Amino acid sequence: MNKYIILLRGVNVGSKNLLPMKDVKIFLEECGFNDVKTYIRSGNIVLLSTANPGVKIRELILAKFGFLPEVIVLSESEFNSTVVANPYQEYDGKFVHLYFCKTTPKINSAKLEASLSETESYTLVGSVFYLHAPSGIGRSKLVANIEACLGVPATGRNLNTINKLNEIVRNG
Repeated sequence: MNKYIILLRGVNVGSKNLLPMKDVKIFLEECGFNDVKTYIRSGNIVLLSTANPGVKIRELILAKFGFLPEVIVLSESEFNSTVVANPYQEYDGKFVHLYFCKTTPKINSAKLEASLSETESYTLVGSVFYLHAPSGIGRSKLVANIEACLGVPATGRNLNTINKLNEIVRNG
């Protein structure tokens, strides 16, 4: 069995794509996944599986909950590499965001630079876009246009969430 980190995009936002994570945990275990753990409502799952569970989880959510979320799957080693590669680890976790892209980004440099504020900085490593936004992301034009800038579907998590997921991955 291999450990996987599943990041669901766009779940439990407002009244759309409601996905009670406690129910998801039970449901995934009933469907044969092992050691399923979830963290907060934003769609974070750690589990054991014999094969990449992305397509299966997407189909299961459609069958049980009636919608198709974007599912980004990281193996344990991919997740660990993402944590280590973070160039903004020394900053407060609420001001650092990691955007996990479904495929390799096709950066629209003009749009990205036009959206970037004076205080924001970013680094792209593989298919992860690291953003340091010391003024927060609530009014960030870059965050509001992130997928248009990246050119591919992506889901973001702040560093506090990544650190908690890392703890779950390490300690079970």
